[in-house]
Amino acid sequence: QVQLVESGGSSAQAGGSLKLSCALSGSPINEYCLVWFRQTPGKEREGVAGNGPAGDEYYAPSVKGRFTISRDNAKNTLTLQMNSLKPNDTAMYYCAARDSWSCPYPWTMESNYDHWGQGTQVTVSS
Repeated sequence: QVQLVESGGSSAQAGGSLKLSCALSGSPINEYCLVWFRQTPGKEREGVAGNGPAGDEYYAPSVKGRFTISRDNAKNTLTLQMNSLKPNDTAMYYCAARDSWSCPYPWTMESNYDHWGQGTQVTVSS
C-alpha cells in the first residue's frame, strides 16, 4: 500500500522561504511520477511542480524561478523548496504520485494520479 505523507507546511512572511517534504512508503520512489499540487478554498487543485523518474521537471508559470522540486531516491522523499514566497502562494499543498516511468500529459491533471497525501498548509503573509 503506497502512502504519501507531507510535512514542512508553516507560516512565512512574503519574500521568505519554506521547504516541503513528501515521504513515500510502500514502494520505491524511483518508479513514480511525483507532483505537488495546491488548493485554496473554493478553487480547483493547481499543479505546482512535477518530477519524473528520469529527472524531468515541470513547473507552473506562477512558481517557475521561485520553486524547485527534487527527489531523493535513497530517502524515498520528494521535496519542494519554495523561495520568494508571495501571499498568493497560500494554500494547502498536496503530494501526488503516479506509478509510471514518465509523467503524464498534462502533468497538471488531478485524475492522472493514483496516490495522494493528506496535505500540508502553507500560509504567507504580506
